[in-house]
Amino acid sequence: MTKNTSPNNVDYRKEQNKEEMKKVLISFAMLLMFTIIAFAVVGTEAIEGSYVLILLFLMAFIQIMFQFFFFMHMKEKGHEEAQIIIYGAFWVTFLVMMGLGVITWW
Repeated sequence: MTKNTSPNNVDYRKEQNKEEMKKVLISFAMLLMFTIIAFAVVGTEAIEGSYVLILLFLMAFIQIMFQFFFFMHMKEKGHEEAQIIIYGAFWVTFLVMMGLGVITWW
Protein backbone atom coordinates (compact mmCIF):
# COMPACT_ATOMS: atom_id res chain seq x y z
CA MET A 1 0.00 0.00 0.00
CA THR A 2 1.23 3.45 -0.80
CA LYS A 3 0.57 6.62 1.09
CA ASN A 4 -1.59 9.21 -0.56
CA THR A 5 0.79 12.15 -0.84
CA SER A 6 -1.11 14.14 -3.40
CA PRO A 7 -0.88 17.93 -3.03
CA ASN A 8 -4.52 18.13 -1.91
CA ASN A 9 -3.97 15.59 0.86
CA VAL A 10 -0.82 17.34 2.09
CA ASP A 11 -2.59 20.71 2.14
CA TYR A 12 -5.53 19.19 3.99
CA ARG A 13 -3.24 17.66 6.63
CA LYS A 14 -1.38 20.95 7.09
CA GLU A 15 -4.68 22.79 7.55
CA GLN A 16 -5.89 20.17 10.06
CA ASN A 17 -2.61 20.40 12.02
CA LYS A 18 -2.81 24.19 11.99
CA GLU A 19 -6.38 24.13 13.35
CA GLU A 20 -5.45 21.59 16.03
CA MET A 21 -2.46 23.68 17.15
CA LYS A 22 -4.66 26.77 17.29
CA LYS A 23 -7.12 24.95 19.58
CA VAL A 24 -4.32 23.70 21.81
CA LEU A 25 -2.81 27.18 22.18
CA ILE A 26 -6.19 28.71 22.99
CA SER A 27 -6.80 25.98 25.55
CA PHE A 28 -3.37 26.53 27.10
CA ALA A 29 -4.02 30.28 27.33
CA MET A 30 -7.36 29.63 29.03
CA LEU A 31 -5.70 27.26 31.51
CA LEU A 32 -3.18 29.95 32.38
CA MET A 33 -5.98 32.52 32.70
CA PHE A 34 -7.92 30.29 35.12
CA THR A 35 -4.78 29.73 37.19
CA ILE A 36 -4.03 33.46 37.38
CA ILE A 37 -7.65 34.20 38.34
CA ALA A 38 -7.52 31.55 41.08
CA PHE A 39 -4.33 33.00 42.55
CA ALA A 40 -5.71 36.54 42.31
CA VAL A 41 -8.99 35.65 44.03
CA VAL A 42 -7.22 33.87 46.89
CA GLY A 43 -4.41 36.43 47.17
CA THR A 44 -6.65 39.50 47.26
CA GLU A 45 -9.33 37.87 49.45
CA ALA A 46 -11.93 39.54 47.22
CA ILE A 47 -14.50 36.79 47.82
CA GLU A 48 -15.56 35.17 51.11
CA GLY A 49 -14.13 31.79 52.11
CA SER A 50 -16.90 29.36 51.18
CA TYR A 51 -17.53 31.08 47.86
CA VAL A 52 -13.83 30.98 47.05
CA LEU A 53 -13.83 27.23 47.59
CA ILE A 54 -16.79 26.76 45.24
CA LEU A 55 -15.18 29.01 42.61
CA LEU A 56 -11.85 27.16 42.87
CA PHE A 57 -13.52 23.76 42.48
CA LEU A 58 -15.48 25.01 39.48
CA MET A 59 -12.37 26.40 37.79
CA ALA A 60 -10.43 23.22 38.61
CA PHE A 61 -13.16 21.11 37.01
CA ILE A 62 -13.08 23.28 33.88
CA GLN A 63 -9.30 22.97 33.75
CA ILE A 64 -9.55 19.19 34.06
CA MET A 65 -11.96 19.09 31.14
CA PHE A 66 -9.62 21.21 29.00
CA GLN A 67 -6.75 18.87 29.91
CA PHE A 68 -8.72 15.78 28.95
CA PHE A 69 -10.14 17.08 25.71
CA PHE A 70 -7.21 19.02 24.27
CA PHE A 71 -4.03 17.61 25.78
CA MET A 72 -5.04 13.98 26.38
CA HIS A 73 -7.04 13.79 23.11
CA MET A 74 -10.18 12.41 24.77
CA LYS A 75 -12.33 14.00 22.07
CA GLU A 76 -10.88 11.71 19.39
CA LYS A 77 -12.32 8.37 18.37
CA GLY A 78 -10.87 5.23 19.90
CA HIS A 79 -10.85 6.51 23.48
CA GLU A 80 -14.31 5.29 24.48
CA GLU A 81 -13.12 2.90 27.20
CA ALA A 82 -10.93 5.52 28.80
CA GLN A 83 -13.78 8.02 28.64
CA ILE A 84 -16.15 5.63 30.42
CA ILE A 85 -13.61 4.97 33.16
CA ILE A 86 -12.78 8.66 33.65
CA TYR A 87 -16.40 9.86 33.59
CA GLY A 88 -17.37 7.03 35.93
CA ALA A 89 -14.61 8.06 38.32
CA PHE A 90 -15.85 11.68 38.19
CA TRP A 91 -19.37 10.52 38.97
CA VAL A 92 -18.25 8.33 41.91
CA THR A 93 -16.05 11.14 43.26
CA PHE A 94 -18.91 13.62 42.98
CA LEU A 95 -21.30 11.28 44.81
CA VAL A 96 -18.77 10.59 47.56
CA MET A 97 -18.04 14.30 48.02
CA MET A 98 -21.74 15.15 48.12
CA GLY A 99 -22.38 12.34 50.59
CA LEU A 100 -19.57 13.50 52.84
CA GLY A 101 -20.83 17.06 52.57
CA VAL A 102 -24.35 16.05 53.60
CA ILE A 103 -23.06 13.96 56.50
CA THR A 104 -20.77 16.76 57.67
CA TRP A 105 -23.11 19.74 57.39
CA TRP A 106 -26.47 18.15 58.17
